[in-house]
Amino acid sequence: MQDFSIDDQKYMARALNLARQGEGSTSPNPMVGAVVVKNGEIIGEGFHHKYGGPHAEVYALQAAGGAAAGADIYVNLEPCSHYGKTPPCAQKLIDSGIKRAVIAMIDPNPEVAGRGIKMLREAGIKVEVGLLEEKAQRLNESFLKYIQSDYPFVYLKKAQTLDGYIASSTGDSKWITNSRARLEGHRLRHRVDAIMVGIGTVLADNPSLTARLEAKNGIDPLRIILDPMLDIPMDARVINQKSRADTLIICAENFPPARAVEALEKKEILAQKEKVQVMSFKTGADNYFRLKDLLQTLHDHKISSILVEGGARLSHTFLKEKLVDKFYYFIAPKIYGGSDGIAAFWGSGPKMMADAVELKIIEQKNLGDNLLFIAEKMHDQKEN
Repeated sequence: MQDFSIDDQKYMARALNLARQGEGSTSPNPMVGAVVVKNGEIIGEGFHHKYGGPHAEVYALQAAGGAAAGADIYVNLEPCSHYGKTPPCAQKLIDSGIKRAVIAMIDPNPEVAGRGIKMLREAGIKVEVGLLEEKAQRLNESFLKYIQSDYPFVYLKKAQTLDGYIASSTGDSKWITNSRARLEGHRLRHRVDAIMVGIGTVLADNPSLTARLEAKNGIDPLRIILDPMLDIPMDARVINQKSRADTLIICAENFPPARAVEALEKKEILAQKEKVQVMSFKTGADNYFRLKDLLQTLHDHKISSILVEGGARLSHTFLKEKLVDKFYYFIAPKIYGGSDGIAAFWGSGPKMMADAVELKIIEQKNLGDNLLFIAEKMHDQKEN
């Protein structure tokens, strides 16, 4: 384990904070920040603004100019070593005359994976790795899952009463949580590539599924609606309300004969609407989508993270198939007080409590009188 100074930690923390400014814009690339320091002063810094744009190191070196020669650079992810959308950053560091590079973590991308560090060291640059590594990994958790597997990173969000209900018997859920909790939910939406809901949520709530964060440049994620029979109303907000987001409606490959003509007519109409796409996908014996296969397809379309919202059945399927990477539980101090409401999950649970899904709380927030628990499974799901 290398020894890092207090100043090293300060500058790396700065790089991580800079990296967060790219949240919602860089996917499927990671969020990266870079800080150039010389004689105890920051002389240049930057972050990766958007996918396809210059990397953090480029901005930082441009700001530092010729003074970068003999300086240190702090970056939360290994500089790239290959030509992609942009030239390799490792070579830019070498050309700038940087003498020392402090890197939080190695880039697991097979096209990098230590090659950037090797380039720097072979050029005579002192390279130190591992400072604030865990924080760097958390920051880019969706990128790490995306690049190391065939699946996007999946967040599951729930907003519920103390007794575990997400809606009344009529489907009403406005509003279980307070405005601060709902704002936090919009921030989570802003962070991901896509929001996924089932058709039941669309029919019950008629949501627009946008982030509504003007301070964050109003970035909206792709909206994915799982609608096997194409039951979506033509006046649904998600396909009519003005948005910066596209909508992907996923329907079943095979329809019951009585619905075939109507479904195809809807598909044709929807496919002509701006920013709306309909994609047919295979279903199982229960006429529901094979989620693992669907997630792999979305991964192939460069979707690195998905937020699963609402839908007791959809949530149950994700949980049962062990596809959730992180849980966001918003809990309001309300009791529904009946057995006829809509519970957080719909489906059969385990026979023994010992088989319940065990979670590790990694963060807890007080949002006025509401609570947010952020959790992950106690054990990694290796099969994913």
